[in-house]
Amino acid sequence: MSSNNAAQRRAAETESGLPVHVAIIMDGNGRWAQKRLLSRIMGHEKGSEAVRMAVRTCRELGIAFLTLYAFSTENWQRPKAEVDGLMRLLRKFLKAELPEMLQNNVRLQVIGRVETLPADVREDLQQAMSATRANTALQLNLALSYGGRDEITRAARALADEVRSGAIRLEDITEERLAARLDTRGIPDPDLLIRTGGDMRISNFLLWQLAYTEIFVTSTLWPDFDREQFLTVLKEFKTRERRFGRV
Repeated sequence: MSSNNAAQRRAAETESGLPVHVAIIMDGNGRWAQKRLLSRIMGHEKGSEAVRMAVRTCRELGIAFLTLYAFSTENWQRPKAEVDGLMRLLRKFLKAELPEMLQNNVRLQVIGRVETLPADVREDLQQAMSATRANTALQLNLALSYGGRDEITRAARALADEVRSGAIRLEDITEERLAARLDTRGIPDPDLLIRTGGDMRISNFLLWQLAYTEIFVTSTLWPDFDREQFLTVLKEFKTRERRFGRV
């Protein structure tokens, strides 16, 4: 984050005390289902209700960006039946939520290796993104087939190609130039990361962007993460002092 962006971020937070950008690692769907002797996909389906809650809450509170870790590059290693079920659930979610996104002025974007997703999923994503492109109240970023290391590697390769072609010099490479080649270019870094499910790790999520992000981990499994708990986390965020390396 540049010093200018940091100053703008602090000014924005001062007005409301709320984060500009919230990122969430939605963990615990499988464990929620197993505790109830249900299939893992039933846990993911129940988790979609928490997604709806998070989007609505951010929209109502005026939070500008919400990024959800929906499917990682590592998730492709899960059993095929679960992966196929997740893709079907994603398509179902997009079709069900598009009318509400349009009504509530929510813009949908995707970060990650979109080209690795099934063709029907890519088609539904493109339709939803095109339909919501002009919306301005909240930008919902879905991280799909996403990995932080992969994202940084792709950005580094892009810069290397530019140096090799003579478009830029080696000494022209800066943090800003690299950030401009990430999937999140044009999006402010998250102010708050929430991880449900209790694990104390970031799981290859937004490795570059989380440099100065406030982190909150809750043992609550994602399907049980409700509006009251979300508001409690946001209330705690207001109490944290963010210095961005300064005194």
